[in-house]
Amino acid sequence: MSLKNLNVIKTRNLASKLSNNRIKNLFEKFEKNFGIKNDFAVAVSGGPDSLALTFLTKIYALKYNLNCKYFIVDHRLRKESTQEAKRVKKILKNFGIKLEILTWKGKKPLSNIQSLARKKRYELLFLKCKSLKISNLIIGHHLNDLIENFFIRMIRGSGLKGLVSLEKKTTIDEINLIRPLLEFEKKHLQYIAIQVFNFFIKDPSNENTNFTRIKVRKIINSFKDNGLENDKLFLTLKNLKGSDKVIQFYTEQNKRQNSYLDKENKKLFLNKLFFCQPYEVIFRSFSDSLKYIGGKYFSARGKKIDYILKLIEKGTLKKETLAGCVIKKVNQTVIIAKEY
Repeated sequence: MSLKNLNVIKTRNLASKLSNNRIKNLFEKFEKNFGIKNDFAVAVSGGPDSLALTFLTKIYALKYNLNCKYFIVDHRLRKESTQEAKRVKKILKNFGIKLEILTWKGKKPLSNIQSLARKKRYELLFLKCKSLKISNLIIGHHLNDLIENFFIRMIRGSGLKGLVSLEKKTTIDEINLIRPLLEFEKKHLQYIAIQVFNFFIKDPSNENTNFTRIKVRKIINSFKDNGLENDKLFLTLKNLKGSDKVIQFYTEQNKRQNSYLDKENKKLFLNKLFFCQPYEVIFRSFSDSLKYIGGKYFSARGKKIDYILKLIEKGTLKKETLAGCVIKKVNQTVIIAKEY
């Protein structure tokens, strides 16, 4: 049997899973929410969420004749990680899905591990997407992640933007991060992973209460025991997102009307009116400006932005560096340039 015919059989076996009515209904919901018309890449971890995403995106790509690439990042933070990545690759190959392993090489952190691992994961995925000229990267954040993120940000004292930070689509450095599962509960994704692949990796960090996310997860589960369901929390988040969009409208207006970009030298000039807005609008506008010039994935720390904005307000800013940028004031204009 030729390799081509073998792959056809494997993909048919995958598509046959739609004969399960529950899976079929979940795919139809996914298809309606997804709506991508161009080629895309999918981030796989081996957990139930990403394996469900792998199935849903592969069926979607087959139906709409799109090219999709699948990548898993081996962080090598645990001795089992390389073998786990290889096992995921082998299982997906049985269904005609080609998975490429991206390896984090070099020295590993001893603290702030989850945050730094997340940054490195996106760095590797972004580099791969750019090398393949793919602008859409699909990731498996779901409803439970959305709610957990809300409580984590609340504990950290985040503002409105932070509380509703997981958007369906976010564009960073010309890559569209797309989260099509934000209205899907984890239990449904686990069902797909088991029914389709009869497999998923259990991450031991999910039981480690030293991590804030795990502590928050346990608190949320106790809420459920007392009648607070996910749909009510999702409605709250939806209402907050509406308020956030209003602030974002005025933020974009401020950036458009009160800043000038020197594309050749990659410098931003912020005029006096840029800083004559409500503070939340100034903060977001300034944060966005730093991300754009510095080319960083994550925003600078709020405290550090606050510090520089206070210097600008007092008229005492001379020269500061933050988020890969040099910030200085000349007369009534604040100039943001890339730090080299």
